Amino acid sequence: MNESQAGTRHSAQSSCSRASRCLIFGDASVAQKVLTKDANVTSLGQLGWGVAVTLGVLVSGGVSGGHINPAVTVAMAVWGKHPWVKVPVYVIAQYLGAFMASSMVYAVYLNALDAFEPERSLATAGIFATYPGAMTASNGTLVTDFLSNGNGMGDQVVGTMLLLICVCAITDPRNMEVPKALIPLFVGFTVLNIGVCFGFNCGYAINPARDLAPRFFTLIAGWGEQTFTAGTFDGIAWWWVPLVGPHIGAVMGVGIYLLLIELHHPEAQEFSLPHVHPSQDTVASLGTEGKYSSKNKIMVSLILC
Repeated sequence: MNESQAGTRHSAQSSCSRASRCLIFGDASVAQKVLTKDANVTSLGQLGWGVAVTLGVLVSGGVSGGHINPAVTVAMAVWGKHPWVKVPVYVIAQYLGAFMASSMVYAVYLNALDAFEPERSLATAGIFATYPGAMTASNGTLVTDFLSNGNGMGDQVVGTMLLLICVCAITDPRNMEVPKALIPLFVGFTVLNIGVCFGFNCGYAINPARDLAPRFFTLIAGWGEQTFTAGTFDGIAWWWVPLVGPHIGAVMGVGIYLLLIELHHPEAQEFSLPHVHPSQDTVASLGTEGKYSSKNKIMVSLILC
């Protein structure tokens, strides 16, 4: 295969990837609009999560690279983009941070929670962790058990896969060269878009720490074992899906980006300074009797580089 044919193939693969992502997000947003009868069109909760991720990456980006999601951290390590030695520390910190955040939200809204629901139920447990959603059928009947465990797993895998494809594109210096200061904003937009397009089924956890740590908090804060026994209509417990699904999707997302985009970047042109060969008179003029001052030595080294 000649260079022209290879370039055409790489461009086709990239175009296929772009078109599929565009269609996935577009069709999914319409699906949510239709299936929820406009009830799940962009909400304050989705906007809040988008801004929250933006601020989280902004605060931690300079130190940890903005790692606030165990699925992202592990997937990057799997594909050699993050050192494994740092993974346990990062993951523990992410789960601990999510648990602390849940306790703070609970403390701030304790009086409101007590007034709204003295006996805790999954209605308010959903503030902290994700659970299968509810929908109103076309005949007006409220359906609270439409989601299966397998469908929920697929939801989490696809949502996190798309997250990682976009994160890889945003942070790839050889792609669109997004300025460093704008990376948090674009990552936040990505999470917002996933929420708008894929939040209906089960709340788009796409982050194991964001789901499991708050679930443990609600377990001990008054909601009890229902936080772990709640399941899908096929009778299977739900809690493990937003834990395992994002990890699978994240690894797939990085791999897809690597295979379809990153490996097909045009090779960077190597740049080197021209070699200058000065005449003997030029060198001699820089010093006397073969001895040079420190300043002249620097000049000679620059000329001879």
